[in-house]
Amino acid sequence: MSETTTAIRPPEPDFSAITAEELRAYRDAENRFRASNAARTILGEPDTRAAIVWQEIALPGRDLLVRIYRPVPTGDDEAAALTDLPLVAHVHGGGFVGTAVQCDWTNSHLAAGLPALVVSVEHRLVAPDSPLANAADDGWDVLQHVVRHAAQWGVDPARTAVFGESCGALISALTAIRAREAGLELKAQVLVNPAVDVTETMFDYPSIAEYAYSPTRALPQLRLFQRLAVPPGTDARACSPLYADDLSGLAPALVVVPTQDAVADHGRRYAERLRAAGTPVRLSEYPGAKHAFLAMPGVEPQAEAAQAEILAFLRAALAK
Repeated sequence: MSETTTAIRPPEPDFSAITAEELRAYRDAENRFRASNAARTILGEPDTRAAIVWQEIALPGRDLLVRIYRPVPTGDDEAAALTDLPLVAHVHGGGFVGTAVQCDWTNSHLAAGLPALVVSVEHRLVAPDSPLANAADDGWDVLQHVVRHAAQWGVDPARTAVFGESCGALISALTAIRAREAGLELKAQVLVNPAVDVTETMFDYPSIAEYAYSPTRALPQLRLFQRLAVPPGTDARACSPLYADDLSGLAPALVVVPTQDAVADHGRRYAERLRAAGTPVRLSEYPGAKHAFLAMPGVEPQAEAAQAEILAFLRAALAK
């Protein structure tokens, strides 16, 4: 996806009655807006200490775009800054809409502040012809690719973390489980406003009832997301980290929960399950913050505090 100078944000459609054609049109228009300069007042300005580029990588059966954030070398640190960097594999939020560009503020500050190489996955969005399993494969395959070619990317594969927001946090949680099963040791996982249950119990949480239509119309979006994510005949538990058989031995987790969020209880329950399984976890709640608050520093006053907490958590986890 290319950045544009200006774009008009489309009106929110009726997600309960949207057609496949209308969804594609809305997704494309909304993502053009999120990738525009006009959106920076909401999404924040990138940190100039990080260089940002798109790159296409070859994965099994497909090519996929990733957005790369690399600290800009300065002075005597120039040689060291180009190699042996920690790796943060990031997945943006949105599910059926979204782009890595919307996270430029967060990821550029992480790349510069850690410092680290941040690789954000422009995964296949959930759609009538693309279930959640495709997006989950994209997150996992990108991580494997970069680790496998660590020298080419200038990263230290022994210092790797995953980081995701909303649906991206779900994908990152699944990636952490797959990494453990594959013997790939991660140092940390950061899950921000995670939606970790796409089974029939997805809506059976107090936070869903409390915030179904305020401060945003979350429930119709969540119902559409579930319908697209797990088509009939799909094993929804396989895409629901909350119902994983074994959550032990995973990378230490930071679970960030904004309290005015329909899926706040998803994050709380997942933190409980991680803790019960013996996986180190820190649950950090932000009172009054709304879903996707981290990606909107221009309008969400707690975004900077959450960003600082994530930076400190990853800095400690990825230290040599």
